[in-house]
Amino acid sequence: MTTAKVQIDGNEYELPVFQGSEQETGIDIASLRGASKAITFDPGYGNTGSCKSAITFIDGEKGILRHRGYAIEDLAAHATFTKVAYLMMNGELPNADELKAFESAINKDLSVPQGISSLVEQFPTTAHPMSVVSSAIAAFSSFYPDYDQDSALAANAQRLMGHIVTVATAYYRRTQGETPIAYDDSLGYCGNFLKMMYAKGDGYEVPESLENALNMLLIVHADHEQNCSTSTVRMVGSSQAPLFASISAGVSALWGPLHGGANQAVIEMLQEIQDQGGDYEKSMEMAKDKESGFRLMGFGHRVYKNFDPRATILKAACDRVLDELGVEDPLLDIAKNLERIALEDEYFVKRNLYPNVDFYSGIIYRAMGIPVDMFTVMFAIGRMPGWIAHWLEQHGEGGKIHRPRQIYTGENFRSYPV
Repeated sequence: MTTAKVQIDGNEYELPVFQGSEQETGIDIASLRGASKAITFDPGYGNTGSCKSAITFIDGEKGILRHRGYAIEDLAAHATFTKVAYLMMNGELPNADELKAFESAINKDLSVPQGISSLVEQFPTTAHPMSVVSSAIAAFSSFYPDYDQDSALAANAQRLMGHIVTVATAYYRRTQGETPIAYDDSLGYCGNFLKMMYAKGDGYEVPESLENALNMLLIVHADHEQNCSTSTVRMVGSSQAPLFASISAGVSALWGPLHGGANQAVIEMLQEIQDQGGDYEKSMEMAKDKESGFRLMGFGHRVYKNFDPRATILKAACDRVLDELGVEDPLLDIAKNLERIALEDEYFVKRNLYPNVDFYSGIIYRAMGIPVDMFTVMFAIGRMPGWIAHWLEQHGEGGKIHRPRQIYTGENFRSYPV
């Protein structure tokens, strides 16, 4: 094993250096504070590896995203969301029998305890759906006495996959003055979601174009390594908090506009442009001026430096879905013009401010009729298998409770006035 050397005040410290399976280099600084009393300083943990993981690999320079070794392009083109979820949680793709059993278990868990249904009914119709979903998931522990038992981990994972659909659709229907719809054994995961959202009595047929679009959207959001919400799930789980509590915390972390709420922020930006006359060219010029106060949402990415592979997948799907649905929407027209300028204008091209996954997912969800305040819930449904996989991975390994350090910048000792 090679080592890295750090010199502090004339003293030299050797730190172990190791490599991951994709030749990523890591410097193990665990012994640094004990030997030198010094800690590293990395605001936002942008250059800190908080764990080792075998779930997802990202190369931001090359635009690579793989889950368990499989390229996101191949998964989006050939897999179902439930097959990807099984892969995330179990490490390998399922055979036909394994997939059937997995999907049957999830379908069974689309039925929630009556207490959860009653809880959802108590929320005001003005509540943000993310607050409802986060609260309901935290409450699951109250209805399953084995919530903290290792023997129930697989069952609880499947419950999360099924229950989140039921909670989300039941609350949406409540806001529309409609009663919840029970799941349909003849439908798959995405088909059930659409029926439970939109059915108005018997005879509802799930549009194939919507089911295919939703399947792809959920797949491209299934995991993204140590982002804010996934790191939150691991942080909470490191205290040995149970699965439901950890996932509820992840939902809350996802809520923010800098994370899962970004696709909602895209539509809100488009609405703002429309409300101000629809002058998208002026808005793009304002985006170049840091003093303008206008923020361009859904462009560029913190990790991907050249292109977001998920956005590439959704860009192709976006044109197809809009064409299949025959949607006419002035906001979507504005979005397509913003996309065109960003891909052609030297200012945006030079800075890699390309439309990202949030931009295209927001457009597609709007075209599908998903309410704007449900966009982040859709993200949470898609990210659920990734959160569960990371919690299971960490739980299986054990380890210390997460406890970052800080650099204190406050007052020195002061005598209390008496």
